[in-house]
Amino acid sequence: MLVIEKKIDTEINPTIRLVLPFELRCKNRLLTKLENGEEVGLFLDRGTVLRGGDRLLANDGRVVEVISAPEHLNIVRTDNTYLLMRAAYHLGNRHIPVDIQIDRLMFQKDHVLAEMIRGLGLLVEEDFVAFEPESGAYGKHVGHSHGHSAEGVGRGARIHEML
Repeated sequence: MLVIEKKIDTEINPTIRLVLPFELRCKNRLLTKLENGEEVGLFLDRGTVLRGGDRLLANDGRVVEVISAPEHLNIVRTDNTYLLMRAAYHLGNRHIPVDIQIDRLMFQKDHVLAEMIRGLGLLVEEDFVAFEPESGAYGKHVGHSHGHSAEGVGRGARIHEML
C-alpha cells in the first residue's frame, strides 16, 4: 500500500491522482484508492483539509494531485445580492459548509436546507459538480485561489471507495 504523510507546495507535475469528495478530503487518516485503483493510506497532520489541485508526496517519491470529486449539490443563484447574503447567513448559522461564488452559493444536497432557502424567496437547483467550500475565517485556505474544472467528473464515485 502506498503511504502519504505530507502535503507539498510545488508545481511539479503529478504522476497520479487522488479523487475524493469534500467529506473525505477533511480526514487526516484515510484508507482509500487512487484513480488508478492503487490502495493508499493518508496520514496527514491534524486539521489538514485537502483542496482540489493540492499536491501530496507519497513515500515512494511520487507526487499525487488531489482532485475534488463531483458531488450532489444544491445551488442557489440570484442577481439579488441581499437575498444571496441572507441565504449565506442562514446556512452559516447552521454551520453548513458552503462554496461561495460571486453569483451563487453551493452546499451539499439537503432537502430541508433547500426548503429553508426557497422560503427566503430564492430558487434552488441541483447539480453534480466539484465542491470546494470555504474553510472559515480561521482556516489556512481563504477564498478560491484556483479555478474549478470539470476534470474527473463522473469518475469520482468509484474511486474513493473505502477499503
